[in-house]
Amino acid sequence: TDLLNQTPSASNVESHGKLVRDAYIRRRLIQVSADIANMGFDEGDNVEDVLDKAEQKLFGISQHSLKGEFVSLKTALEESFDLLDELYRNKGQLRGISTGFKSLDNKLNGFRPSNLIILAARPSVGKTSLMLNIAQNTAVLNKVPIGIFSLEMSRDELVIRMVSAQSGIDSFKITSGRLSDSDMAAYGEAMGVLGDAPIYIDDTPSISIMELRTKARRLCVDKGVQMIMVDYLQLMRGRNAENRVQEVTEISWGLKALAKELKIPVVTVAQLNRSVEQRGTGLPQLSDLRESGSIEQDADVVMFLYRPDEDNRNEINLVIAKHRNGPTGVVPLYFRGEQTRFFEQTAKENE
Repeated sequence: TDLLNQTPSASNVESHGKLVRDAYIRRRLIQVSADIANMGFDEGDNVEDVLDKAEQKLFGISQHSLKGEFVSLKTALEESFDLLDELYRNKGQLRGISTGFKSLDNKLNGFRPSNLIILAARPSVGKTSLMLNIAQNTAVLNKVPIGIFSLEMSRDELVIRMVSAQSGIDSFKITSGRLSDSDMAAYGEAMGVLGDAPIYIDDTPSISIMELRTKARRLCVDKGVQMIMVDYLQLMRGRNAENRVQEVTEISWGLKALAKELKIPVVTVAQLNRSVEQRGTGLPQLSDLRESGSIEQDADVVMFLYRPDEDNRNEINLVIAKHRNGPTGVVPLYFRGEQTRFFEQTAKENE
């Protein structure tokens, strides 16, 4: 009625539009509230499922994503061409988030929105270190907000690793307190740099996939997080704890669904089966992903860390074994374990 009683003019078009938008959002809130209430009364549904569905409905309103479930092919083609035209006019520009490793970015075109990216290896090869290096490169250099869920290491342990990588100080010297005056200066400088980086850490142990999805949604709304990292997949909990394969399947599917829902890349560290060590070459295969074949199916990108020569433990290959939207291949890396830091082979040679 307010709109009908006002004389239309160019000056108040914006305010009228806001009234319409606000009224629409209020109607959606009323509808969603009724849906959530009905879900709460249904005792046949699992409580965690109800919470997750309620979060999704409210998140959809806050992100203005409730535009209808169907899109015409014509609209999809137009949007696809607009993207192609933008890429054509900006040749060389990454479509996704830069990892800070040029060779990896060239092969993957960055970590792309809605993608589930798996980084897997056997223990003590450097999975967590590489994940943190990518997080630092992204947040420190490009100021991209990152959310890290660490199920294996405490917040303090992650901080020590990041400071070591940023400062170049031996991580053992940091944990033992055996620092020189120059080390203390470098430590302080690294703290200043990292303190300005938009990295948010949750070190809740044994978090469930439902809890993680809830926290990730809130991070996106409150902090504008553009990438989620998880260390590591097999430490998460699902609902079906009696059947481990089904539990890991639920977790893997939940992480992929989260990436699609939030339209951001989700990077997850994963363990490999022992069978990879019994193979002659020791080169990991997709079938080595531990406890569930669904990890391979759900992932858009699967990468393995692999030492081609066990006698040279610093040289590690990052093997892109699956890439749904592009080529596979190998990125040679050099690992300085004492600094928990990876370098590209070319960068290391130029130092």
